Amino acid sequence: MHNSLSCAACRLEFPVDRLHNLCTACGKPIVAGYDLKSLRDRFTPDVVRKRALRSMWKFWEVLPVDSPDQAVSLGEGETPLLRCERRGPFANFTNLFIKDESFNPTASFKARGMSAAITRAVQLGVKTIALPSAGNAAGAATYYAARAGLECFLFMPQDTPPANIIESVVGGARVYLVNGLISDCGKLVKRGCAEFGWFDLSTLKEPFRIEGKKTMGYELAFDMAAVHGTAELKLPDCILYPAGGGTGLIGMWKAFDEMQQLGWIGAERPRMVVVQAETCAPIVRAFQAGAEFAEMFPNAATVASGLRVPAAVGDFMMLRVLRESGGTAITVSDAELLEGVRELSRYQGIYACPEGGAVWKAAEALLDSGWLKRNEEVVLFNTGSGLKYNHLFPTGELPVLDHHDPHCLDQIVR
Repeated sequence: MHNSLSCAACRLEFPVDRLHNLCTACGKPIVAGYDLKSLRDRFTPDVVRKRALRSMWKFWEVLPVDSPDQAVSLGEGETPLLRCERRGPFANFTNLFIKDESFNPTASFKARGMSAAITRAVQLGVKTIALPSAGNAAGAATYYAARAGLECFLFMPQDTPPANIIESVVGGARVYLVNGLISDCGKLVKRGCAEFGWFDLSTLKEPFRIEGKKTMGYELAFDMAAVHGTAELKLPDCILYPAGGGTGLIGMWKAFDEMQQLGWIGAERPRMVVVQAETCAPIVRAFQAGAEFAEMFPNAATVASGLRVPAAVGDFMMLRVLRESGGTAITVSDAELLEGVRELSRYQGIYACPEGGAVWKAAEALLDSGWLKRNEEVVLFNTGSGLKYNHLFPTGELPVLDHHDPHCLDQIVR
């Protein structure tokens, strides 16, 4: 269990036994801290490896519980790290890997954050949650709320992928479509929380979604050790991550710091890369300008709904990670990221979400520019399943064969 809560910007401390959203002094995110020194002797990689628990809660000592049986869990985490087959355009990389988060409950990485956040919310007496979502967070919130017996209010842009809307409605959430962006949905959530007493579970507007997401960083160190066949935990040379709100990026960086304090790894870190869409790239623009904060991106639009975040409350935290790691930020077009989905499907057998397609095309561009080297260990994060985005891939007119016709196979082009 965490033993501190403090603002990521002004360091103001908050009591750990109460509900919190943003810092009351400066309006920035609040983050959890742990007594890692006291954990060093009893929370070790060997202890984690021996646990039969098949979920992210095998790291429960650095999550918001006193024991794993307190978790609101659907079996999240423990997603595979897959080495890319060197065929087609992937042949140019020697050590390219994909951490495939589509294996999570509700088919995206959002399950990790919601599991942790709803676990802590339940402990603190929350009965109703609310949040804005342009996609996968809605599904995750719906089903973890259902698991915990909470009421869930969702505000989603009208053009949210139909699959996300359907899964939320089926799961019993109260869904409201909004004629605007996720930022507009967020304003309505804020008003509703003030008026109706809901608890705001928006990205980085409470302390614990980041705690669930950071488990991607813990797992990756074990995954890379397995790749090398060693008990010593490892990190890759570079990580490419599709960033909207950026909780996963920030969370992994937090995990690496915690692991170093626990004595699990040294000071070496991967170069972190933020990938955004050309038509919604506030973090890329701020990084390139050398700014500390990102301005609202005007007229934000992209088919990758998880990247359609024109302003992120954790902007300064993402930019800090990029600079501390010696990383970079890059954009891809919608046409490129959709082609990336097709290439991952065709050459790797992974039906990735558009955000996953984006990180692959970004890796290809960074290799072409010389920023990445072909023999470096590079990990791409596919944050969800392409099945949520079937509407983006029309099949066109497909041939229909008459099985009664003995010559029906004649029309197949060999």
